[in-house]
Amino acid sequence: MAFPFPRSLRNPARRALIALALPLVAGAAFAQAWPAKPITVIVPFPPGGPTDVATRIVAQKMSQGLKQNILIDNRSGASGTIGAAAAAKAAPDGYTFVMLATPTLLAAHLYGQTPYDIFKSFTPVGVVYDLPIVMVVNPKALPGVNDLQGLIAKAKAEGGKLNYTTAGAGSFGHLTTEQLKNIGKFDMQHVPYRGSAPAVTDLIGGQVPAMFSDLVAVMPHIRAGTLRAIAVGSGKRVSLLPDVKTVAEQGFPGFDATSWGGLLAPAGTPKDVVDRMSAELKTALADKEVQDKLESVGSFAAYGTPEQTGSRMRQDFERWGKVIRDNKITNQ
Repeated sequence: MAFPFPRSLRNPARRALIALALPLVAGAAFAQAWPAKPITVIVPFPPGGPTDVATRIVAQKMSQGLKQNILIDNRSGASGTIGAAAAAKAAPDGYTFVMLATPTLLAAHLYGQTPYDIFKSFTPVGVVYDLPIVMVVNPKALPGVNDLQGLIAKAKAEGGKLNYTTAGAGSFGHLTTEQLKNIGKFDMQHVPYRGSAPAVTDLIGGQVPAMFSDLVAVMPHIRAGTLRAIAVGSGKRVSLLPDVKTVAEQGFPGFDATSWGGLLAPAGTPKDVVDRMSAELKTALADKEVQDKLESVGSFAAYGTPEQTGSRMRQDFERWGKVIRDNKITNQ
């Protein structure tokens, strides 16, 4: 038996308008109900690293505004591609996000392919933090090197045999040093390690004399005097090392290399949810306590809109991709 439409719905145009409105109403209802359960942020790096530490600081504050817990799920490996792949496959329901770091952004250049498309598989939510990198030397191994030009002079004097270390082949410290070598027309030999911790340990021990490292890994040793900071890669000096000149100030005008982290959602996540998450991120990063906590571990609050995040991703993907290609760097 067929059931007739109510008189108010017999007009085809009116029915069409209602049909168009239903998804909008449903979306609004979903946004109002979200979040109805804890949210998971996948950190594609080990606990205790710069990405993990910064994510936990910011997530704790965001959970207050969202009135839901934010759970951190560490899934490390392959420059962050394992965790990013898990996030790309997650349901786009607003309950799974991933913290993007520079190594993961550049993974496609280093591995040849990844199980996701960094631009198609995700929706940007916001830039979270900047992570300055700093060139440090072992003061016992290089007692006369107090600035970048001193290191370059030493490298040239040794005919390119001077070693430097990083957290690994294809790491941001590796790419930055190679670009610096290209511009400055000097050579040093790369000794890659599996992570910052063992690299810094051998740097302090004198097995390798120099390293371009993220600030988080070396700041305690700079304070202790076991390492000497001679240059920061960012375009401006950092507040934790106000007397250390930038690379740009030491003969390389315009040089600016800063690693960073950004929050992404699986592609297809409702826009209302992305906008709400971005707004809560902005509020959290504006909090002085959050800023102080981030700075205390060597990173800096740096909110960017979803649009700014996407733009920064593409700019860095192209810039550092060229460095990788020009220097034939791989992580295979």
